[in-house]
Amino acid sequence: MDVASPAPHRDPVAARSIRSPWTCILWDVDGTLIDASEGILRRLKTTLEHFGHPPVREAELAHWIGPPMLESFQVMAGMDAVQAEAAVTYYRQVARADGYETGARVYPGMADLLRDIHAAGIPQATASSKPEDQVLRLMQHFGLDGYLDRIVGATSEARDRGLKAEVLADSLRRLQALGVDVSRPVLIGDRHHDVEGGAELDVPVIFNRWGFGWPHEADGAAASVDSADQLRALLLVGDD
Repeated sequence: MDVASPAPHRDPVAARSIRSPWTCILWDVDGTLIDASEGILRRLKTTLEHFGHPPVREAELAHWIGPPMLESFQVMAGMDAVQAEAAVTYYRQVARADGYETGARVYPGMADLLRDIHAAGIPQATASSKPEDQVLRLMQHFGLDGYLDRIVGATSEARDRGLKAEVLADSLRRLQALGVDVSRPVLIGDRHHDVEGGAELDVPVIFNRWGFGWPHEADGAAASVDSADQLRALLLVGDD
C-alpha cells in the first residue's frame, strides 16, 4: 500500500536557502516522532493477562517498544512462534478498539522539524516496524502526513514484513519510485534495531536519546542527539 497525502506547498525561497547533507530522510515512529507508550502499556497489560502472563510493568516498557511485536512476545513473554502470532493478533484487535491515537503525543519540536524539512524540499518517509495502517492513522491524526512523501510501516500480518531492514528497504524503494534521489539517505531512530537495520543496508542512522532505547543501543550509529534542535542541526544546513 503506497500512502502519500497531498503535501503542503513547498516554499521555493526556503528550499534555496536551506539544504541538507542527505537526499532523503527516513523516520522511525514509536520513540522518535510519537510517544504512544501510554496506550501501548495498557494494551500489553490487557493482552498478556488474556494469555495468562503477568502484566508488563511500566519500568519494562522500554524493552517492548521498537522491535516488532511478534519478536517482543517471544523474547519478553517467552511465547513460542504460534503463541506470539495469536498474541499479536489479539493485541491489534485491542488497539483497534482502543484507538491507536489514544494517549499518544508528538515529541517536542518534531512537528516543526518535519514541516521545515518538507518546506526545504527534502523528501521524507516513515520506516516503522509498526503496522502501516497504524502509522497512517497516527500521522493523519497529528497532521504530519502532509510533510511525508511516503508513509511506510510493517504489514498487518504478524509473519510478514516487520524487520527493520525490510521496512527500510521498502521505504527507499517507494521513494525511488517517486523519482527521489536515495543515494544519501539517513534514518532517525531510537533502538538498536534501527541501527542494525540501517547497517544492513548501509544507511547511516542518527540515534535519538529521547526514545526508549538504552544508551548502548546507539553503538554503531553515525551520531546521537538529545533534542529536536540538535537533530535539526544535523539535518538542515543554513537553517539560521
